[in-house]
Amino acid sequence: MRSRSVTACNTLGRAVAALAATLVVSLLLPAAPASAHGQLATSTPLTGTVVREPLTQLALYFTEKPAANAHFTITGPNGSRVDSGWSSGEPKRLDKPVTEYFKVNGVFEPRLYHTGFPALVTVAHWPAKGRYTANYLSVASDGETVRGTVTFDYQGRSTAAPAGWTAPTAGPDPALLAQAEGEGSAAPAATDSPVAPTGAPPAASEERSGGFPAWLVPALIVVVVSAIVLVAARRRPAARAATTPNRRPAGSAGKGGTPARRPGNRSGGPVRRGRR
Repeated sequence: MRSRSVTACNTLGRAVAALAATLVVSLLLPAAPASAHGQLATSTPLTGTVVREPLTQLALYFTEKPAANAHFTITGPNGSRVDSGWSSGEPKRLDKPVTEYFKVNGVFEPRLYHTGFPALVTVAHWPAKGRYTANYLSVASDGETVRGTVTFDYQGRSTAAPAGWTAPTAGPDPALLAQAEGEGSAAPAATDSPVAPTGAPPAASEERSGGFPAWLVPALIVVVVSAIVLVAARRRPAARAATTPNRRPAGSAGKGGTPARRPGNRSGGPVRRGRR
């Protein structure tokens, strides 16, 4: 009986471990591609890289041309801005296409983008080595907010600021902020046409998603079920042991815990009576 309980407990333990492993894998898997449009596809330099030469500009490539009133900043290690305006550049073919999703007849369909549309942000100077951050804010043609950062480490030589240059302090255009904070309420009406990004309907993006993450509910369910199974597995052997009656084996013990013996000689044979 005890061996069966141990076997059942081990089986349940393996099941709980499998559920936990499934949860971990599901959390580590990449999320589904964002349905927002006009997102950043690549940049020069790439985020997380090291720059050793003083670049004159940073290039941020998007899946569609940034809005005319898009806002870009570059912040140095000491927190001061080193950007000096931005301009559009020539589109280029992306080394890796970007997937974006469009809703067609109620179903999201993927579309590959092979072209990147650049925003060239001018760097006025490189005051010191350290971490630099490029921030961008724009609104896509479908009304989605395009917002993010590119962070890199600069280890090149310091350069002086141009004569008469002062660090910019202006923020985003009020109309741009109204569109971004209003979740695209000022965007033009959208249709279900999948021909171009301008015809794509607004879709929920990561920036505007609120509440709990989508994976949190199934994760909590897995954790609760695993805990219930583990507790039940631990209680079952104890309950069986408590309900099993105590049985004396054959030849029950007498006083002092020694087995009772029938009268006889020391060798255990029958008692022999002597002759009268």
